[in-house]
Amino acid sequence: MSVEVVVVDLDLSAVRAMVAVSDEGQFGLAAEALGVSQQAVSKRISKLESQLGSRLFERGVGASVVTPHGARFLPHARSLLATADAAVDAVRDSRTLRVAVHGNQIADANLMRFYVDKHPDAEVELVMMGPTRTSRNAVIEGRIEVAFARASWPAHPLPTDVVAVPAYLDALHLLVGEGNPLARRDHVGMHELAGLTAWVPGAGFDSEVADFYERLSADWGITITIERPPGGIGFASIVDRIAASTSLVTFGGEGTTTPWHPRLRRVPVVDPTPAYPMALLWRESIGDHGQLDRLVDFVTAGYEQRPAASMWIPEPDRILFHE
Repeated sequence: MSVEVVVVDLDLSAVRAMVAVSDEGQFGLAAEALGVSQQAVSKRISKLESQLGSRLFERGVGASVVTPHGARFLPHARSLLATADAAVDAVRDSRTLRVAVHGNQIADANLMRFYVDKHPDAEVELVMMGPTRTSRNAVIEGRIEVAFARASWPAHPLPTDVVAVPAYLDALHLLVGEGNPLARRDHVGMHELAGLTAWVPGAGFDSEVADFYERLSADWGITITIERPPGGIGFASIVDRIAASTSLVTFGGEGTTTPWHPRLRRVPVVDPTPAYPMALLWRESIGDHGQLDRLVDFVTAGYEQRPAASMWIPEPDRILFHE
């Protein structure tokens, strides 16, 4: 009697894509979380489905649902990734500092790229987070050493062993289409935003980002809509819709790389300028890491040039940012 042994050489990047799509609910959001294109995620999932001989997701408009076969595979996929990550950690150079950022185009990633340019010998690794698993959560859960994130979220206070220092105040501008009446303005007062509808799909998750926009809405009478477009909440989808609208607006950070669009206009907001408060977070247990002090010194020196006095930030953030 012979027994046939079938060996499937699974691609870990495909398994990671499968878990990301399950967690995020959309291929576009999974792509944002992984820092790759949506096409790359789709190809990885297709490859994995081919290897397993089963369909893992039902693709729908605006959402992807795990199939019964996918649901059975998912816990094994998570276990496989956890084992792989543990194996990497076991041989990882302890001098490398893993730093979590919100996404490839957000201000914190740009700040870190500037840091690496100025310190080419720095041993750091950027880890891209997504809307559902933010950089704040990553440092709290111990998945990385350092994170750029909003520290103050009253519903979920930081653990007492997490250190937070001011890092960057990302001044927010309005992004509007060329047909919007505000497109012809060289600036707009904060009080003039009352009654406007701002589309911020990234605030549609239980996170410190959502709390920020809820407080902005409450303080200034701005309606925040979090509708998710069929194509996901990537910048390209957001910019396309805003550029085509005569009434809808969104916010773009001064330090964030916004995709260029010929019909998109950026309008500064003044008196006061709203700003997203980013802090640098790390656990006390990694305080003796060789790369940490250099990064903290660089970030805090840069923050001293951006006082919070002339900006609007949520009340819970003012103590940390010395307003």
